[in-house]
Amino acid sequence: MKFICDKANLLKAINSVVKGVSSKTTMPILEGILIQTNENQVKLTTYDLELGIEYVINCEVVEQGNTVVAANVFSEIIRRLPDTDISISLDEKELLVIECEGSLFKLATMNPLEFPELPSINEENSIELEQNTLKDMIGKTIFAVSTEAHRAIFTGCLFEIKDNKINVVAVDGYRLGWKSRFLENEVGNFKVVIPGKTLNEVNKIISDSFDKIKISVAKNQALFEMENCKIVTRLLEGEFLDYEKVIPKTWETKIRVNKKELQESFERVSLISMSSVEKERKYPVKVSIEIGKIIISCKNQSGDAKEEIFLTTEGKNLEVGFNPKYFLDALKAIDDEEIFVEFGSSLSPSIIKSVEDTGDYTYMILPIRIQE
Repeated sequence: MKFICDKANLLKAINSVVKGVSSKTTMPILEGILIQTNENQVKLTTYDLELGIEYVINCEVVEQGNTVVAANVFSEIIRRLPDTDISISLDEKELLVIECEGSLFKLATMNPLEFPELPSINEENSIELEQNTLKDMIGKTIFAVSTEAHRAIFTGCLFEIKDNKINVVAVDGYRLGWKSRFLENEVGNFKVVIPGKTLNEVNKIISDSFDKIKISVAKNQALFEMENCKIVTRLLEGEFLDYEKVIPKTWETKIRVNKKELQESFERVSLISMSSVEKERKYPVKVSIEIGKIIISCKNQSGDAKEEIFLTTEGKNLEVGFNPKYFLDALKAIDDEEIFVEFGSSLSPSIIKSVEDTGDYTYMILPIRIQE
């Protein structure tokens, strides 16, 4: 095996597949990158038995072949080489030889026949989206995915195709993010839960472009296909939250506010909420709504802060507490200039949504009881 490749293209491929490398395994082969040549292309593959990533690049292939090399050492060497062409080959001792200008490295390899094959997907349902659409939908929901392993189903996002619309939903028990888009082509209804880890990697690999990405699902696997990259992942099993039923349909207090102004006020007040004196305690930010204005405040041993915003209000006066991070995560994901925030009681979920009422996105946040 021997090929010559531009460093930038090779490094992009390595960075795309490296997250499929297993970090905790008793199988050393899963810590490697499978390198395969095919005519004038080189394919890099990683697979941790849950997430598999393939990336193909065009190269000058001098001699066909394949091998497996430890991902961590290989990637670090390539990253530090000069920005020029790199020659990679196998010598008679099955060592991987890396040559670039005055640099020469020889790495031990593993038997490519021991590398597990990625699952084949017997496509049951599929959709096609523009990559920038998927990137936007993941970015506007992934922050609400749970990190608690004992609630495995909530460590992923629900992908629901219903009435020719795609709904992507994330929930962690304290907040919910829901992003919707209508599909261009008519497809049948289906729903799956895709691990958050996978979606984070998909989001890093896809571009902010109109290029298409195809998502295919089978019984327990999903496949993301782009022009030069494939990502296969297991699906999460279990019953996802019936999200439409938990979102309040009525409100007692409602505000219309400039998103940037609200976000900046929360960011300033949260500096006090993140107490430097009692790091183990979490102080909520208090939101007080009066006729025509909202007061955002926090008080603890570090000090106190208060911000006032004059705005349009409807309904009752209200005091409610929030984890500022949860509120800010939602605000940062919103592109609209103005938003509605709907409140129930001081212990009921609050809803953030578009003033255009397009149903494009909805965020639900549970309040925190305020200790006086």
